[in-house]
Amino acid sequence: MHQAIPYRTWVPAAVDTSTAGADASVEKIVSNNAVVVLARRGCCMSHVLKLLLLGHGVNPAVFAVGEEEEPGIAGEIGKLAAASGEDGNDGSVHFPVVFVGGKMFGGLEKVMAAHISGELEPALKDAGALWL
Repeated sequence: MHQAIPYRTWVPAAVDTSTAGADASVEKIVSNNAVVVLARRGCCMSHVLKLLLLGHGVNPAVFAVGEEEEPGIAGEIGKLAAASGEDGNDGSVHFPVVFVGGKMFGGLEKVMAAHISGELEPALKDAGALWL
């Protein structure tokens, strides 16, 4: 007789930052991946971003941030945005956040606007996330 596969034996596409290791800082994660999505755990907008990027042929690294980790991660993102010279950043970080090529690209609104205007694909090519 066949045995049923237990529920939840698959490995989720999103990585939980609490299990990613103590040395997994935002800067390290961003520098090791061409496209990174940092979002709150269970956020439906991160799913929308992931589907949009998958539609372009990019497989983004999606990292789920828990409530207890959110202030620390938001602080690291703010430092990265300030170091990269992001204009118009008032210091507050709104999840989900997308990093392309090691630089903060923006949130859902910025990615959607870049997609509609045709600026997203060249940015992904420059980051090495697209080869075509």
